[in-house]
Amino acid sequence: MGFLDTLLGRSKPVKPDLDQLFGLSTAAITLEAATGFKPTGLGSVCFRAAEGGAFARLQADVQELLDADEGPKVEISTDSYGYTWLLATHRPQELPDLVTDLHAVNSTLESGGFGPHLLCSLAGFRGPDGQRLALVYLYKRGTFYPFAPLPGDKRDNALELQVRGAVGADLPFEEDLGRWFPVWGAPGL
Repeated sequence: MGFLDTLLGRSKPVKPDLDQLFGLSTAAITLEAATGFKPTGLGSVCFRAAEGGAFARLQADVQELLDADEGPKVEISTDSYGYTWLLATHRPQELPDLVTDLHAVNSTLESGGFGPHLLCSLAGFRGPDGQRLALVYLYKRGTFYPFAPLPGDKRDNALELQVRGAVGADLPFEEDLGRWFPVWGAPGL
């Protein structure tokens, strides 16, 4: 990074640390103790699909890898913005296995040269009153943030801040609240 970049306020992008995803297992224990939210067993990875055979083969390999154990547990869908979502399903008590799957998907896409296509990953949680919550990992920032949707495309901002306070020591949280993007209708939420 040069002098001109510093003057103009440009910063060097953070290199994603996919191993941060493994912190979700510890954060889930803290989250349940502090707020009563429990894992749902659902998690997803969002990416921009690329054209061509190499990406199609890689996507098929990822789905085959995750479906290999006990039948289909992966669903692929496309949202209204053209992003592809890969939804992984486990039993709620298998959060470490879910996190391993999310890490494997991200790592496979990254090692295949498609890291710039990765947008985010999330793990779903449900509160005692049925409230939905996701802990979202921003691939390009290497940070997490909570997303708590309410009916009518609204968010529970107070809950999101409470969750950050509860698990902020377990995960690297995104400091810029403007980057806590809503992921309406995300699979796994």
